[in-house]
Amino acid sequence: MNSRRIYVEKKPQFRVEADSLKAELNENLSLNIRNLRLLNVYDLFGFSDELVEQSRYRVFGEIVTDTVTDSCDLTGKKFIAVEYIPGQFDQRASSAVDCVHLIDPEADIQIRSSRLLIFDDDTTDQTLAQISHYYINPVESRAKDLNVLSLSEQAEVSPMEDLTGFTQMTPDQYQEFCSSHGLAMSTADLDEVVRYFKRQGRDPWETELRILDTYWSDHCRHTTFTTELKEISVSIQDIVNLSTEARSSYDSIVTQLNSTDSIMEQINNAMSEQSAASTQILEALADMKDKSASVNDK
Repeated sequence: MNSRRIYVEKKPQFRVEADSLKAELNENLSLNIRNLRLLNVYDLFGFSDELVEQSRYRVFGEIVTDTVTDSCDLTGKKFIAVEYIPGQFDQRASSAVDCVHLIDPEADIQIRSSRLLIFDDDTTDQTLAQISHYYINPVESRAKDLNVLSLSEQAEVSPMEDLTGFTQMTPDQYQEFCSSHGLAMSTADLDEVVRYFKRQGRDPWETELRILDTYWSDHCRHTTFTTELKEISVSIQDIVNLSTEARSSYDSIVTQLNSTDSIMEQINNAMSEQSAASTQILEALADMKDKSASVNDK
């Protein structure tokens, strides 16, 4: 399969995102970055030369704001490149594939995207490491080796775990189970899950356990599990008021729509009046001209 790489960078006057990131790094990491270039990198697989040229400024960049090149000289440069880890959804690449298929629906292509950050030449390795630690989220991303241009690496697919015996666990086993499975829930939370599936008369699937653990995570549980509706009061008058407001809005819209003919009639009348006035003015001018010519003849 044909493979190649292109680099997309905003032209200097449009580097808003790069300038914003530079300001963020300088402020949050107490750095003094003077220049920061931010490029989107696309690894293309299965593209013909013709399809690349057709897609260059129709998919990957805009001719007014971007520069799309086939190479980027990194000799002596201080940079970090970041890509999604295998198996992580790459929204940028997925959207690019969809757009290319608008150009050639039959194209058998694949795309991988990444980002390239190029810093001042005198940036130290320590500063680069500090920026990498700040910028790269290890849950979804990793540093990219730009020497590699391949599709061979795929996410490892593991079989689902057999949770037979889950409902037979005792409380003294909860902590070890949470730790070994990387669960966000506490032992008290796990106890509730165990008791639930006991009532169901079965052990859970791993998918069910993971979904529960996700919704039990700290940023979800506040609204999902700990929200308490102490009192909900809806009076008949509230319903009447809402209905009245809705009907009033509806009647207003209908009135506006029905008045369209009336408005057009008013416009036509105004145009007719203006036309009549113009005719009178022209007639008056013509009359004045005739009178002037009569006076000159005398």
